[in-house]
Amino acid sequence: MNESIALNETRGPLPWIQTSNGNSSLELSSKLPIFIINPWDIMLCISGTIIACENAIVVAIIFYTPNLRTPMFVLIGSLATADLLAGVGLILNFVFQYVIQSETISLITVGFLVTSFTASVSSLLAITVDRYLSLYNALTYYSEKTVLCIHTMLIVTWGVSLCLGLLPVLGWNCLEDYTSCSIVRPLTKTNVTLLSASFFFIFILMLHLYIKICKIVCRHAHQIALQQHFLTASHYVATKKGVSTLAIILGTFGASWLPFAIYCVVGDSHYPAVYTYATLLPATYNSMINPIIYAYRNHEIQRSMWVLFCGCFQSKVSFRSRSPSDV
Repeated sequence: MNESIALNETRGPLPWIQTSNGNSSLELSSKLPIFIINPWDIMLCISGTIIACENAIVVAIIFYTPNLRTPMFVLIGSLATADLLAGVGLILNFVFQYVIQSETISLITVGFLVTSFTASVSSLLAITVDRYLSLYNALTYYSEKTVLCIHTMLIVTWGVSLCLGLLPVLGWNCLEDYTSCSIVRPLTKTNVTLLSASFFFIFILMLHLYIKICKIVCRHAHQIALQQHFLTASHYVATKKGVSTLAIILGTFGASWLPFAIYCVVGDSHYPAVYTYATLLPATYNSMINPIIYAYRNHEIQRSMWVLFCGCFQSKVSFRSRSPSDV
């Protein structure tokens, strides 16, 4: 019979091994505890470790660099923080699953992961909105109104993420009714359906904003060609690069999360656990790729990394000015 699928459902330590040859001393010496660790859990833990290390560097750079205080880097910092917490959550899930087995800890760990990954996905949406505003309202982008908008998005992002993460902890779980369990125990089928619907909404909204950004870029490029403003063309070359980056981000985002989101809707708790692991593991890769796309490719963060790890940088090296479309 298939096991109920869950992040913390993998077989734990097996019972003591008994021998049947009647030799008392041999029987005692053979009673050794054997632990079976699921290879999928090991891969999730390794993924969490890489995610945590990558994003911890980004968070440290943004936190300790006074120049990185623009709305763009604040949002990147939010994304890196969410991914950092997601990585830590994957590590804690592995530790608590095999070391401290408790329903309470299981609920807290799952709630922590839900909060972290929801904040990560929502931060991607906030960054997409920021890219759109930087093109649509280019002249007023650095105004106080934009800063207020960014802070509002951050409050909503983390507030909603925290509420969704608290739902299983506050009682919306299937610990007392296993028939209502989803592919991710102890979350209920209704709970994961809500999370999946939220993801689909965010993905569609990001796709819509991306299309609008492409239209703006094409219109600007056409105006430049007509007016022969070659001096400002470099700005829109950078904008095109930003759009290409956004396309990569959107494609990576969809390829990582869509399989798991779809399986959360169509899957059942009686399906083999391997299906859940096979769709969840690629979803974690999105948090692994985010710092590479958003942070490490940015020239300002590259310069800050040079300062952080080397204590100096070559002043002759050319760094472009910060622009939301550069990320």
